Amino acid sequence: MTIADRLPTFPWDTLAAARERAQSHPEGFIDLTVGSPVDPAPQVAIEALTRSSDAHGYPRVVGISDLQDAMGAYLRDRWRVTTEVGTLPVIGTKEFVAWLPTHLGLAGAADTVVVHPETAYPTYAVGAQLAGIDPVACDDPAVLDDRLAGRRAGLVWINSPANPHGAILSADELRAWVAWCREHGAVLASDECYGEFGWEDEPVSVLDPSITDDPTGVLAIFSESKRSNLAGYRAGFCAGDVGLISQLTEIRKHGGMMMPTPVQAAMAATLVEHRHVVEQKARYRDRRDTLRQALLADGWRIDHSEGGLYLWATRGDFTDGRAIVDHFAALGILVTPGDFYGDATHVRITLTATDDDIAGAAGRIVRNV
Repeated sequence: MTIADRLPTFPWDTLAAARERAQSHPEGFIDLTVGSPVDPAPQVAIEALTRSSDAHGYPRVVGISDLQDAMGAYLRDRWRVTTEVGTLPVIGTKEFVAWLPTHLGLAGAADTVVVHPETAYPTYAVGAQLAGIDPVACDDPAVLDDRLAGRRAGLVWINSPANPHGAILSADELRAWVAWCREHGAVLASDECYGEFGWEDEPVSVLDPSITDDPTGVLAIFSESKRSNLAGYRAGFCAGDVGLISQLTEIRKHGGMMMPTPVQAAMAATLVEHRHVVEQKARYRDRRDTLRQALLADGWRIDHSEGGLYLWATRGDFTDGRAIVDHFAALGILVTPGDFYGDATHVRITLTATDDDIAGAAGRIVRNV
């Protein structure tokens, strides 16, 4: 069996028929599926990228000194991280998520699994499959021993605010995951890529000293894609356990996994400049309010969605997420079925669309009442 044979069908390929139907709508097509930013990259990023464009030498895996300083300042000033942690730039956090089980040495390990949330970003499970081990879904450390059935968890993923449904883990829930992983010798990786976008609650980093004053065995992952509209730059970083970060750095050196120097400069500039994040969050708040009000008026239930960049929607007259996708496609709107993430009863509706598209979608939904 090849590695490709282990992987599921790429989920977006299954939306071809619904996309075609939505694209045929007489008022035009509105895509509310992929969470890809539509707003401009911050000017500070563009300027830093331009200044560093004469990047004739090889980049550093650990990051240029400006980026190292910026990652530390961001952790301290934004996320209250006061303990000593390591930092490591990554070429977009998706590649880091997908390869972390392999880089931790879990590939092919007998009776070892990767744990991820029950409704989750599919790359957590893909990372396990790339490593040739099983993924196990669980939302509660109190029942995880039973789910494992004698197997060992080598890596546990948590995600707050969560993709797709936007739930935010409480401080007590974070502490419970840290405690379980410490007791069982598992690495805890907290995906905090949507951390800047809390709506009804404020996210807390797993590296916050109120959660743990010792980052041993703990990693947190941060992305510039959503925070700073740099999805096309492929920029993010991992922070946490100094020893683990050192091991991952050595592996990435050998593998040539280096963030380009101009991107490092752009990332450093955005991490220390928070005004653009405040402005972007205000845009998303307005879009969220517009779309949420229209969905509620049409009888939709919005579950979780306390944070992040999506609305997690369902309605009692639909029992299948694919039927919901078809319903919206008839309005010329394409949304993402929840079965991509392990829940066949909901759809994920992104806020990463233009103001005009959000307003247009809201108008079609309300007219459908």
